[in-house]
Formats: sequence, structure tokens, C-alpha cells
Amino acid sequence: MNSRVETSSQSHCYHCGLPVPMGSDYSLCIDGKERSMCCPGCLAVAETILGGGLDNFYRHRDKQNATSERVRSTNTEQRAQELRLFDTPEVQNTFVHTNDQGQREALLVIEGITCAACIWLLEHHLEKQPGVSQISVNLTTHRARLCWDPEQTPLSSLLGEFDRIGYQAHPYQPNREEALLEQEKKRAIRRLGVAGVFTMQVMMLAAALYAGDMSSSMEGRFVDFIRWASFVLATPVALYAALPFYKAALRDIRTRQLSMDVPVSIAIICAYLASVWATITGTGDVYYDSVSMFTFFLLVGRFMEMQARHRTGRAGNALLNLLPTSALRLIDGEEQLVPATQLKRDDRVLVKPGHTIPCDGIIVRGTTSVDESALTGEYLPQARSVDDAVVGGTQNVEHAVEVRVTETGSESRLSTIVRMLDRAQAEKPAVARLADRVARYFVAATLVTAVIVATSWWFIRPEDAFWITLSVLVVTCPCALSLATPTALTAATGTLRASGLLISRGHLLESFATATHVVFDKTGTLTEGNLQIRSTHSLGATTNKELLRLAAALESASEHPIAQAFSAFGGYQANEVKNHLGQGLEGWIDGRGYRIGKPAFAAEITGKSAPEQPDERGLWLLLCTEGEALGWFQLDDQIRPEAARVIAELKQLGLSCVMLTGDASLAADEVAAKLGIETLKKGVRPEQKLAFLNELDQQGADVIMVGDGINDIPALAGARASVAMAGATDLAKTNADAVLIANDLQRLSDAVRLARKTRTIIRENLAWAACYNLLALPLAATGFIPPYMAAIGMSASSLVVVGNALRLSRAPRKSRH
Repeated sequence: MNSRVETSSQSHCYHCGLPVPMGSDYSLCIDGKERSMCCPGCLAVAETILGGGLDNFYRHRDKQNATSERVRSTNTEQRAQELRLFDTPEVQNTFVHTNDQGQREALLVIEGITCAACIWLLEHHLEKQPGVSQISVNLTTHRARLCWDPEQTPLSSLLGEFDRIGYQAHPYQPNREEALLEQEKKRAIRRLGVAGVFTMQVMMLAAALYAGDMSSSMEGRFVDFIRWASFVLATPVALYAALPFYKAALRDIRTRQLSMDVPVSIAIICAYLASVWATITGTGDVYYDSVSMFTFFLLVGRFMEMQARHRTGRAGNALLNLLPTSALRLIDGEEQLVPATQLKRDDRVLVKPGHTIPCDGIIVRGTTSVDESALTGEYLPQARSVDDAVVGGTQNVEHAVEVRVTETGSESRLSTIVRMLDRAQAEKPAVARLADRVARYFVAATLVTAVIVATSWWFIRPEDAFWITLSVLVVTCPCALSLATPTALTAATGTLRASGLLISRGHLLESFATATHVVFDKTGTLTEGNLQIRSTHSLGATTNKELLRLAAALESASEHPIAQAFSAFGGYQANEVKNHLGQGLEGWIDGRGYRIGKPAFAAEITGKSAPEQPDERGLWLLLCTEGEALGWFQLDDQIRPEAARVIAELKQLGLSCVMLTGDASLAADEVAAKLGIETLKKGVRPEQKLAFLNELDQQGADVIMVGDGINDIPALAGARASVAMAGATDLAKTNADAVLIANDLQRLSDAVRLARKTRTIIRENLAWAACYNLLALPLAATGFIPPYMAAIGMSASSLVVVGNALRLSRAPRKSRH
């Protein structure tokens, strides 16, 4: 459902200056005129500005900056006023939430990042600020996760710190980021187009110049003409297309941080200035072709990396963009069309067939089926009825339902999934941290090497010293090394999320790749967690139907899974029901006392010992009344249909499977036998589960723990890698490293295969980057690689790394048929 009105032409947001997306109807009356806004975030900020009496902010704002990519005031105080708006709860509601540790956590998008050294600078600088407990920046998506204490430092001050070191931070909002990504792409295409067109022209002139040099037949006036023509054509490339490299280099020099942009900028500007000098004086050689080609190929590599990053960023945006812009809120039984952002907890909304559910909620009226494929990867619609939970962003398929709102905004499940995905991508495994450190030192080593090479060739052959040094600076640019790990990790986590496994911590892929054991809980993990009555055995004249009605009356007062098995039977009303934890239930029906539960407990009301239990396996409950035992109920939990196949696949992958359950009955043995699990530990308490995992760890095992209940929390938190089922308790999901949102165990074997492939690709990328630099550096230093070939080689190495990592986005899963 979408209430936006299509606009005939694209305009710019009055607040931030970004293009207003087609179909957006966000607007606000400012200075007597209706002003267009690009997203709810800008609308909320503008409303806060006007509500705070800061109308002058817009009246005195520089007109040119009003339509720029980001409004920036040249007045420091005015800029500070704008940043202070982000301290208001109304504005923070869209991008700040309270995390599991009770800290405030903001999701930001950072502009100006070019390489791994930028990440180190941002994290290193922000970590030093008072109140900041954690800052992690993702090189691939350019998103930052900032955890801080607002009592020590307001958010506005931290945003100002980003500005101070030369970057731009703003709240993560899907619509706004889409516009920023589009603008970034357009700027990159313009620069790439300028570099490509003029490079071709310069190369044609260079070919003629080289031919003339070899034949020594070209007249001097033609040589001068070609040089000046090359100067005119190469100047836009050197001064416009390469401008981002210079800006980044100056920023890094000011902050005393080396990045790959420093040697790149030195190489381009020195070659260009030397060529200009040779053109003016008529002495020496010109290398306009090398300058243009190096800039062009470097821009091609950056553009390809940007495209991969945008694709990953849009995956997260697409999740939040699943939410509709409007909703039908019910007020006194009447429908009212309102923006979805205005919904609050306990509001009632009507969701018609074919419409998207606008919020997390509980169905209070009606039954339907819901398409959750975008969220879980499960293509079949799921039946939902009264008291069932529904998730914002999923689609109502069959009938109209009335939903009570439970969560909106940053606390919704979709927002939580995006935060978990960003956290997983931002957290760096050991190999990524090592690559970041190596990349920083590699830049310094490159500059030192360039100085040594220049000095050496000055004494050997002075006329070649400059160009050989230029080749060294170009060919050793550590782009591939910086991109090797983050591109692979981001592609893999995105692929797993699309298949229904949501990774919340970055080390999981590394742990899955090296795992040796998978430990499963039983109930709710290997089984469906829905107990069913398999058989009823009467011990007297009472019929089976009567026994079920009596048991259902007692169980109706309980929320235990066992009680759900009796929910279909009714007819009696039980009074004064008491729940004896771990034993059973006791109550009164029509003035007579009854007990149901474990045999010894239930039999106490009869004054006799419990009757002999039937020989069949399963969970047996005994129903007794005063003086006699009435009958037995056999309950059983169904094994998940995919469980046996997954266990077999994990074994084929070389992993040992263990079942660890608190169920001490013979049912545990039966499940283990059917699934082919040879190691079974049953009747274990939560602390015993953790102790067992610690024992495996001491033996050198790398364990993946899979569970769903509160009793699994210590084991989930203590395991090296842990996975919670979709139906797990909130605490279990919080302590797990990943969540099976598709509720399908098949994703585990898929994830192990993909994790191993990711590890292989990361090693391939790092090996390629290292071998390329080790081979190219001596060749360039000895004069065998001219500058134009160095430019091609450096760009090609980056493209190889990015292309290799993107194979993970198309990783095929094993057939499930």
C-alpha cells in the first residue's frame, strides 16, 4: 500500500538538498510555502527546527549550499546548531536505539571513505572521545555503528568530530542513502567519462609522438603541437577526474595518517607537473598518456568497487524499504489513512489482502496467510490467525486482518535485522584486522621504497629516475590488499541473510569454516517443539473422549508446551488450578479433585502407587482423581522433516554431531537413533550443557551450538559459534551469533559450505594481492614496467579481488530434493 503521489519532475529536498524520490509526498510549510522533503527523517528534523523557533536557520542559509549534496554552513555556530538537532529524542528515534548492553547505539553513513586506512583513522579517533564505548566502520558499505553514553558526550559533538577529521557522518536512512548512492554513482560516472574520453585522445597523440621519436623524422613544430594538445587534453583528467584522490590525500596528511591516496596523488601530480614543465621548456619527455591512463584505470577500479558496495548497501536498504509509507489506522472503528511513521504501540491497523503489513504486531481479528519470503526466504505463505505475531514488511495474502501494533521504527524486527547484519559486516575477524594493519604499513613502506629507488636511479641513470619512481608508486598501490577481506565477508553475509540465516557477529563465518562439532538441543531444534497426543489409554470406565476433556480443563491454566497439545479439547471448567513446577497440575472440576503430570505426582491424590506405565516410548502423563487413576496420555514431538538430511550432510562435511538435551526420557534416544546421532547427552541441566561445551573446547574442538530455549542460553553464549532458531526466546536470540530466521536447519549445512568457500576466497585474494605486489615491485624498481603498464596492473589486481569476492553472492546451495 502506498499513498504517495507521483511527481512530474524531480525536485530537491528543501532541508538536505538531495533529490526527492519519485512518489514522495513528504512536505512542510516553511516561510509560507510548501517545501518538499526527501524522507521522513528530513521532515522530522525540519519540524524540530521550526518547533524550536529556529526559523532563521533556513532564512539565512546559503542558497547555493541548499541544493548541494549536503547542506553545510560556513558559519561554525550555525553548523553547531544544525548538529544539536540530532540530540533531540524525536530525531534520534529513526536511527538510534538501546542495544543489549543498555547503551545508546546509532547507525550512521560515512562519506569520504576511500580505503582501509580511512577505517583505521575513523575508529582510532572516535574511540578516544569521552563516552564512546565502541565504534566500528564497514569499508564495504561505509556504515558505522557507534555506541556511546549521551550523559558524557552528546551525539552532536561526536558528529562534529567526523567533520573535524575530514569526513561526513549522517544518520542511516534508506531513502536518503539511496539518493546519496545515486549521486555518488553519477559523480563517479562523470569523472570516469572525462578520464576515458580524454585518455583515448591523449593515447592517440602519444602513439604519433612515439612513432616520431622512433623514426626521428617528425618536425619540431609538430612535436610541440602534439605536446600542447596533450597538455590541453590531459589537464581535465589530472585536475578534475583525479580530484577525489587529492582531497583524500590532503585530509590524510592533515590527520597524519597514510592511505593509498597519498602515493596515488604524488604519482599523478608529479607526472603531470613534470610533463607540463617539459612542454613549456621544450626539454625532456612528457607522460600525459601515463597520467591519463593511470587515473582512468584507477577510477575504473574504484567504480567497480563502488558498484559492489552499492549492491551490498542496497540489500540492507531493501529490507527497510519493504515497509509501506502509509497505513490504515482504525479509530473508533473508522479507517484513517496515516503515514506509517506515525503509528504507535497499541494502535489498531487494518491490513487488506495484497497490502504490506506496516509494523510488527499481533493479529486481533481475522485469519489469513502471510508471504514472508523477503524476510525468511520461505516462498510458501504462512497461515496466521488471532494472537499470532506478524512482522512489518511482510505481505498479507488472503483476507483482511486487524493488527495491534507492538513495535515500530528502530525497534521493529526489520530494523533489528539490518542492525545485526551491519554489526556482522562491521566486526572484523582476525584475518581482516591483519590485512588492515598490513595495508597501513605497506603504504609507508611504498613511500620509503620510492625514495630509495629514486636515489639509486639518480646515480645510475638520472633521466629515468623520475619515471621509474613513478612506476613504483603506481604499481604498489595496496588497493587489492585493502579490498581482499571486506568484500568477501560482505558478499557472504548478504548471501546467507537472503537464504534465511541472519549473522549478528562477524566472527561466525570464520568459526563455521573451522568447526569440528555441531551440538544440537532437541526440543524445538531437532524437533518442531509442538507436542501432540499420540494415544490415550483409559484405566477404567471413563472414555478416552472424557479423559481428554478433563485433562484439557486442567491444562488450560498452563502456558507449558504440553498444554498446547490439549488445547483442541474442551467442555469442562477447572477451578483453583495449581502448577507444581516440573511435576504437573492440580485442580478441581465439578467439586472433585484431579491431578495430571508425572506418574508419581499424579498418583499421590489416589493414596496408591502409580500404575504400570505402558511399554511404548514417548512422554507419558497420568491423570488421577481422588481414589483412582483414570488414564494415560502419550505425547510426542515431531522431528523436523529436514533434520535427518542435515545431519547426514554435516557428517559428509566432516563434522561430528552431538545431541545435548534436558529431556531424560526414552524419547531422546529415539530421536538420536532416527537422526543417526551417535553422541547423546540427555537429562542435562543448563550449567551441565556449558560444562560439556567447555570440555569439548579443552579437547581442541571448534563447536557450533544450535538451540532455542532459555535453558540453552549459557551454552549459546559460551560456544565459539552459536545459532538460535527463529522460534527461540528473545534471550536466546540475543546471546546467539546467528538466527535461523527461516527456521530451516538446512541453512546450517549451506552456511558451513559457504563459510569454507569464503575462507578459500579470502586466502586467494590475499595471496593474489601479496604475490602481485611482491612481483611487480622489483620489476618496476628495475625499470621493466613503464608507468602506463603499472596503472593497468594496479587496477587489474583490484578488479580481480572484487570479482573473485562477488562469486560468493552467487554461491549455489546444494539441492534439497
